[in-house]
Amino acid sequence: MSSGQENEPNNNNKFKVSQKIKKRDRDRDEAEMKGWLLKWTNLVKGFQRRWFVLSKGVFSYYLDPSEAQQEARGSIRLKDALIEHVDSCTFVISDASANVSFRIKAASEVERQSWIMALELAKGSLAKAIETTDATVGKGQLRRRRTRVPDKPNYPLSLWSIVKNLIGKDLTKIPMPVNFNEPLSMLQRLTEDYEYADILDTASACTDECEQLAYLAAFTASSYATTTNRSGKPFNPLLGETYECDRTEDLGWRCLAEQVSHHPPIAALHCESKEWVCWQEFTMTSKFRGKYIQIIPLGLAYVSFRNSGNRYCWRKVTTTINNIIVGKLWVDQHGEMEIVDANSPNGNKCILNYVPYSYFGREAQRTVKGVVINRNKEVKWLIRGTWDDQMEIAPVLRTQGTLENPTYTTGEYKTAWKRRPAPEDSEKFYNFTTLACQLNEPEEGVAPTDSRLRPDQRLMEDGAWDASNEEKLRLEEKQRAVRRQREAEAKQAAASGREYPAYEPRWFKQQKVEGTESSMHVYNNKYWEAKAAQDWSGCPNIF
Repeated sequence: MSSGQENEPNNNNKFKVSQKIKKRDRDRDEAEMKGWLLKWTNLVKGFQRRWFVLSKGVFSYYLDPSEAQQEARGSIRLKDALIEHVDSCTFVISDASANVSFRIKAASEVERQSWIMALELAKGSLAKAIETTDATVGKGQLRRRRTRVPDKPNYPLSLWSIVKNLIGKDLTKIPMPVNFNEPLSMLQRLTEDYEYADILDTASACTDECEQLAYLAAFTASSYATTTNRSGKPFNPLLGETYECDRTEDLGWRCLAEQVSHHPPIAALHCESKEWVCWQEFTMTSKFRGKYIQIIPLGLAYVSFRNSGNRYCWRKVTTTINNIIVGKLWVDQHGEMEIVDANSPNGNKCILNYVPYSYFGREAQRTVKGVVINRNKEVKWLIRGTWDDQMEIAPVLRTQGTLENPTYTTGEYKTAWKRRPAPEDSEKFYNFTTLACQLNEPEEGVAPTDSRLRPDQRLMEDGAWDASNEEKLRLEEKQRAVRRQREAEAKQAAASGREYPAYEPRWFKQQKVEGTESSMHVYNNKYWEAKAAQDWSGCPNIF
């Protein structure tokens, strides 16, 4: 028996066929894509940056975009191509009939999925691409996120006319024009610490506790990678300002940060994945010394691995920004970082030495070196590298020499972290990484206190710096007015013998740190439920 669809008039059939053809052509057009990727070359050179173009069912690469009108250096026709997933950033595409294979590494899992989707779509199997994405993230097609922000305008400003009055003062208490800023808040900059959170995934899978600690050490170093060429000052968060970054679908983690105190300025942050949980309280002191600015972090950061229950804590090292007045700005990280077992005072620990830059020193600039020591005070892993490029780790097989001057025989070093190449032309947009470009991307459903909604920061990103400076002054004066009101109410309460409630953050609570006499702000487990219900009652009006 014929179906109703088969009995439709012929004109309708022609119309449907026409629509299918149009849809096929539209899908084919959407599959066109081009951009920078890393391609494996050989054992000597490893991955090298190449310009890839997907067009008309052919995936080709060139040394740079200027070659794109010439014959490709290599290409694969997608009709019979096989695409294989390797890891979160890497895939292999091959054509066995032509004996051609490309091993490709993207800058992020988002970028990798974007390319794979486009390649599958070009093969004419969009359904398969969506199915693959479903299997990967469980929520359907990944969101296409931006990969850059508007270029930084060139607004001349007399630096000395502003900073000459700041020598010896705490910069966290000084209002500064946005000309010194980048269009991100400190809450967003703290979230950037998790750009290489896949290292924590690797650490979580380690059965050797000391190896796990070595990977954790590499992760802590990775958070400084972008500071080599990111001298812009982030916006100081307003009291009660928040920032959420939910990248569960593509990167496997989500993060929430809140400014929990204004004097002194304190930010609390909570980041979690299926394998680990991180939390930290960030506060600092900063001084301007004429030729340089020194930033000294005071808060602690923690990580807990869900499978093993291992818990570690550390404090960040000192950051110095040099050549404030004359010359090119450059940043140095220096000091000793101790990553200790938060479950036991006698547990494993890692000591990392961030070597300060010295013109006459023997060490390479930005060197980091360290050791992992077990409960028996034995060095079990060595760590070496630079905080702006890569970190390597190796197991210690034998220890010789004296306690004061030991020598170690190690196994083969392996790369625990490698910095990804910067986006093309990133020097035009604040030297942002791809993740940094996405942090301030507008998003629906976030709390009304989210940094993305901060008007002065948004105006700066859009290039309207004069308007941004005006908004910044308005917001700061609004915050001061609220503080003056609270101070007046507190005085009235004290005069009448009443207790005046202290300010309480919306999403974090202060509690004692287990095993210590100190306290810190920790997540109260209410934000994501409130977001799901879109219940933002209790959020302050700060913008």
